[in-house]
Amino acid sequence: MIYLIYGNKHEEVRKKVRTIVSAQIAKKPDALNFRITTENWKETNLDELLSSQGLFVQKYIVVFDHLLRVDGVGDELTSRLKEFAESEHIFIFSEGELTKEILKKIEKKAEKVQECSEKKVQTEEKPFQVFSLADALGSRNKKELWVLYQKAMLSGLEPEEIHRILFWQVKAMLGAMQTDSADEASLNPFVYKKSQAFARNFSGPELQSLSSRLVNLYHEARRGIVEFDSEMERFILGL
Repeated sequence: MIYLIYGNKHEEVRKKVRTIVSAQIAKKPDALNFRITTENWKETNLDELLSSQGLFVQKYIVVFDHLLRVDGVGDELTSRLKEFAESEHIFIFSEGELTKEILKKIEKKAEKVQECSEKKVQTEEKPFQVFSLADALGSRNKKELWVLYQKAMLSGLEPEEIHRILFWQVKAMLGAMQTDSADEASLNPFVYKKSQAFARNFSGPELQSLSSRLVNLYHEARRGIVEFDSEMERFILGL
């Protein structure tokens, strides 16, 4: 059986998934609960999850967390949709925004599909400029970065994408601070010069700390220890 909960309202998606898991555990108290992420995907044996079926076999509740848009992984999962749908086990896909192609494939097989999204208003405004986030971080403008973070989320960007651009900027500033040329830092000359200027707003230890915090934030969020979007806000406000 397949459930799909997706959309750009990330906290609502997580709440819906937790509700489904809790309801299924209430029905099957002895069920085994698995959460599959990019961190443990390589260890996952889909054949093993699908093969154990029958009246007296322990049931599985499996949550696939943001895997459908991961290269290679998404293709493997969608190729097994018929097996997931026919299985006695419960397979729950927790996702952000999805392409129409992926949605169409899952809707044909899913028991339930629910979207949790902030509807986007069509306007004449320019698309969100993702590198404005990097500039605000480099300028150490906490207020502007927080405002831009909210706009980025409303524009449909995932917290992971925002994390990626902020981490890139921190690494660029560290590279510019620790090297003598753009080539040595493996950066475009324009980016190198800009990052050198930004790096003056921080000390070396501060940049190392920002880098470590972002790395830890990513891994803890992917393991489900913290909520990605709320921890990103906490990081920004602590700048």
